[in-house]
Amino acid sequence: MSSATHSQTASPGDVIETPLGPTRSRFQQFWVLFRRNSLAVSGLAIFGLFFFTAVVGLLVTSGTQPLLDPAQVRLQEKLKPPLSRPNLDTLRPGEVPPLGVYLFGTDNLGRDVFARMLQGAWVSLTVGFVAVGISVVIGIFLGGIAGYFGQAAIRVDHMLPAFLLLFGVAAWIAGAKGSAIVLMGLGSGVVIVSIAAQKIWRKRPMPVFLNALRFPVLTADTLIMRLVDIMLCFPSFFLILTVVALLPASLYNIMIVIGLTSWMGTTRFVRAEFLSLREQDFVLAARALGIRTYRIIFRQMMPNAIAPVLVSATIGIASAILTEAGLSFLGFGVPPPHATWGNILSGGKDFIFDAPWLTFVPGIAILIVVLSFNLFGEGLRDALNPKLRERH
Repeated sequence: MSSATHSQTASPGDVIETPLGPTRSRFQQFWVLFRRNSLAVSGLAIFGLFFFTAVVGLLVTSGTQPLLDPAQVRLQEKLKPPLSRPNLDTLRPGEVPPLGVYLFGTDNLGRDVFARMLQGAWVSLTVGFVAVGISVVIGIFLGGIAGYFGQAAIRVDHMLPAFLLLFGVAAWIAGAKGSAIVLMGLGSGVVIVSIAAQKIWRKRPMPVFLNALRFPVLTADTLIMRLVDIMLCFPSFFLILTVVALLPASLYNIMIVIGLTSWMGTTRFVRAEFLSLREQDFVLAARALGIRTYRIIFRQMMPNAIAPVLVSATIGIASAILTEAGLSFLGFGVPPPHATWGNILSGGKDFIFDAPWLTFVPGIAILIVVLSFNLFGEGLRDALNPKLRERH
C-alpha cells in the first residue's frame, strides 16, 4: 500500500473550534480606527514633540545656572532677527548664547527668544494638564452623583447647614469673624439637631417643627444641573479674568481658576453616560449580587463612561493653553520674569513692524499646539465611538 497524504475529515462527534469573539483587543481596535485618521495621528505626533520640547525646556532653563537663561539681558543685542549671530566684541563670556546663534532672535531687552519659548512651553503644558485635571475631577464627581444618585431627595436639613456654613466661610474671608462664627455654629447646630432627632424619634412621630427639617426641597440631579446652567450663563474668559484680577498673580492661581471654571462640560458628559449605564443589565446584576455602590460606580460604570471624558479633556487642554496665553497677553497671567507664550506675544505687539518675529514665533507656536490637541481630540472621539468599531 503506497504512502499517500491523509486527508483529515471531521467526524460527526468532533467539535470544530471557530472564533466567536473579536480577534483584536479593545486597544487594538481603537488603534486601527485611530490611525486611519491621518490628521489625528499628526496631532498626536505634534503633541509628543511638544511634550518632549517642554520637558527639555524645563531642564535647560531652570536652576541657578541654566544652560539657556531666558532672563539674560543683553541691551546691546536687542531686537536681533532670527538666526543672527551675536557680536562677541560687546558681550561678556557669560552673555554669549550657548548655541552661538539667536535661533528665534532677541526681544527689546536682548533676551533670547528661543530660551523664553522653551520656558513658556513648560508653563503652557503645566497649565493645560493641571487645569484640565482639576476640571475633570470635579466634573466626574458631580456628574457621577447627578447620574447615579440623581433622584435622591435633598431635604431642608441638608441645604440649611450647607448655606449657613457657606455664608460663614464667606464672612470669614471678608473679615467678619464674629458673624462667621455665629453662622458656622448655627449650621453645626442644625446638623446635630437633625441627627439627634433621627435617633430619638426613630419609632414615633416627630414634632412638626422637626419634621419640617426633613421636607424634600429638590433632587440632587436638579441641584447639580441648575448649578451647571448658572455657571454656563457667565462668559468663562471674563469670569476667569475677574477672579485672576482679584487674586495675586501666580501660576498656581491661574491653573486653579481655569480648572474651577471649566468643569461643566465634563459634568454633563458623565451624567449622560451614567444615566444610560444605570439601567444596563450588568449594573442591575451587580446590585442584585449585593455589590457595594462605590464598587459598582468605580469598577463597573466609570470605565464605560470615561471615553467622552478623555475627548473633552484633550480638547480642554487646548482651551486652557489659549486661556493662559490670553491672560498673559492682557497682563494678568504668570508674572515676570517667568516667560510664557502669552507675555512674549504681548511684549512683541509694540514692535510688530520693527521685530515681527516677536509676534509670529509665539503666535505660530500657539496655533500649532492648539490645533494638534484639537485634531487629536477629534480623532479620539471618532475612534472611541462604538458605532464606528468594526469586528475583524
